[in-house]
Amino acid sequence: MPFTTEQFFELFAAYNVAVWPAQVFAYVLGLVAIYGALRPAKIEWRLSAAILGVFWCWNGFGYQFTYFARINPAAYAFAALFTVQGILFFGWSLTAKLDGVGSERVQSIGRLRWIARTIGLVIIAYAMLAYPILGILAGHGWPRSPAFGIAPCPTTIFTFGILLLWWPRTRWWLIVLPLIWAAIGSTAAVLLSVPEDLGLLVSGIIAASWFAFTRSSYAAEHPSQEFRSDS
Repeated sequence: MPFTTEQFFELFAAYNVAVWPAQVFAYVLGLVAIYGALRPAKIEWRLSAAILGVFWCWNGFGYQFTYFARINPAAYAFAALFTVQGILFFGWSLTAKLDGVGSERVQSIGRLRWIARTIGLVIIAYAMLAYPILGILAGHGWPRSPAFGIAPCPTTIFTFGILLLWWPRTRWWLIVLPLIWAAIGSTAAVLLSVPEDLGLLVSGIIAASWFAFTRSSYAAEHPSQEFRSDS
């Protein structure tokens, strides 16, 4: 690490103070994204995806490029990763084929869908509620803690939850970059004494396992059909 743990938390303190009250708006947008992901209407699904696009682009430029790069040159690469992911979410919000939400095909996997939603909501609750509480217990509460929606790790955890709420229409290419960040960002749990970031690794493993399992199981049960999450 080209920076110390103290520098890391001091940077977050400066960042959180500078962008306040963005944290409040992030929670409002997060609730709207959850609502949209749980609703069947196309416009609400698209809104949910667009909000994730806002979160990821904000983290790319607003945090990684503008702040984190001050103490870590690798942040420029991280900024590109987050910005690209944000663009993917914006693109999907405009082009996703969301017809047939109530189709027989989707209804046939209704039980799995409810399981995915339950897991997704648990992950989301961790990102929005448990994550900041664990930060306080670990001794780096506000304003030195990463905040939901405007900091990479809790935002990525939230993203895994929303991707599960979207299932079975979540496309595989929407989870690749979040998984890469999960592998990178979760190192902070040990190297920077941010234990709440262990949830980043766990949620990434859960989401990846779910999509891999359901894709293979669906293919086994329906060998003549290609499993496409958005059809």
